[in-house]
Amino acid sequence: MKKLFFFFLTIISFQSFSQTKDLSYLEGKTMHNKIRLNYILIHQPTDIVNYNLEPTMGFVGLNYNIPLNDWLYTGAGFHTAITGDQGGLFTLGVNLGVNRKLYKNLYFDANVHFGGGGGYRSLVNGGGILFSNIGLQYKKNEYSFGLQYGYMNFFTGIQKGGNISAFIEIPTTLRYTSHKNAQKSFTINNNDTNEFWEEPAVKSVQQVTFDYFFPRGNSRTDASTTPSYKPINHTLSILGFEYQRYLTSNTFIYAHVDAMYGGLTAGFMDLFFGVGKNFIETKYVNFFAKMGIGAAGGRIYPEGGLTIYPNAGFDIKLTDRFGISAHGGYHKAIGGVASFEALTAGFSLKYYGLSGGTHDPFSKEKASEINTQGISLGVENQSYFNVAKFGIPYSDLQLIALKVKYDVNHRFYFAGEASFAYLGKSGGYAHGIFGLGITSNKLFNDKLSFFLEASAGVAGGGRVDSGEGILIRPTVGMNFYLNDDFSLNVSGGQMISPFGNVNSTNINLGLTYSLSILNAKK
Repeated sequence: MKKLFFFFLTIISFQSFSQTKDLSYLEGKTMHNKIRLNYILIHQPTDIVNYNLEPTMGFVGLNYNIPLNDWLYTGAGFHTAITGDQGGLFTLGVNLGVNRKLYKNLYFDANVHFGGGGGYRSLVNGGGILFSNIGLQYKKNEYSFGLQYGYMNFFTGIQKGGNISAFIEIPTTLRYTSHKNAQKSFTINNNDTNEFWEEPAVKSVQQVTFDYFFPRGNSRTDASTTPSYKPINHTLSILGFEYQRYLTSNTFIYAHVDAMYGGLTAGFMDLFFGVGKNFIETKYVNFFAKMGIGAAGGRIYPEGGLTIYPNAGFDIKLTDRFGISAHGGYHKAIGGVASFEALTAGFSLKYYGLSGGTHDPFSKEKASEINTQGISLGVENQSYFNVAKFGIPYSDLQLIALKVKYDVNHRFYFAGEASFAYLGKSGGYAHGIFGLGITSNKLFNDKLSFFLEASAGVAGGGRVDSGEGILIRPTVGMNFYLNDDFSLNVSGGQMISPFGNVNSTNINLGLTYSLSILNAKK
């Protein structure tokens, strides 16, 4: 453990070799992005299957959309069920849409969403989803709401049909610079003439969480166990990720996602949105409380999905950037015959950030130095061959993946990925993994580089035989650079479940956009 700790510190220290310059020389760019929250009512195929489903399902979505020009946008979205006996139905995909002004504040909006996911595998089969919408949007001061008619088509299965949805849209601004400026340091002085960066930074926290659930009450499994629907009376192990954004100096909103890797057959997930507050803050210790609402399900007794998750704990700051946290809470499904509930306890590894500006947004304290942090956002098609399953034949899988890479320096990076199946008769299979990568210098006139990644995480669902969910995946590949910021990626590797029977070769093809954000140092 000591060797691993010192290795990590050595990697982080490489950043100190960046050259320090004056911030006035750094060219900035702006993205005016949108966060769209939608609610969709979807009719269920009650006349085709014998699941005793409610006639409609309530589906909620979180979409992050980026403008390509003044009328065309793209982005990514995550959807989950909260009512209608399909708790545990989650989807992930990419968006392409059109937005045009009709009259004053009234706009025409149409979009299509492609992705993968599922809950009941027999309803969605491979998991592929094509969701098209058309409707009207009213905008005021960049905030907006709208109504749409859509058609949700799990084109590999029998779940499909027209629907009505409503959405609200919240603006968010991203100030950044080209990825070629990554991993550099800039001084701040009173003579700086670059007004672009003279804005308040965004205060945020990102954390990886390790939790333990202690089920209670009427918590039961789904029909995949023998016997079916048996009580859950043992500890469950959970891995998650959370992003917090501060609205005031001590109040924040957050998004949180979890996957289970121990205690049940793999397949449980949850997703929460909420608000939190720091009640006691000192230089090194902080006490907080949070309240989240969202959806959960998979491998537990079928229910609507709607779940609440109050939580409280304390943080210990190790440095200005890194900290650890201990916390406990109560995870409770709302409604249902056998509603899942559990007491929870765990810990987190935290990263504190001030990004996109030169001073603290609340204290107004100006930074003494700015570091540019390289980040890469990518979408991939992943092909896995001869994947082991239980109860159904082995088959190939096609997955859609969203990937984030966080540069440690010009050579090493951390990577995180979420992938959902859309073909291969395993709708509902998904994995979330984290890892460390290393990339070569650019070759052939800066057009090509090679990389190697070692990742691990949690996988499950769709009758993929991953045991309780632990996943290991080494990968090697090539980047083909279209310009300083865009690249095509080709890679291959091996997906292994050490406590299951999956040992599958995979090939990936992706597109990545790289950029640099500013991190303020007080």
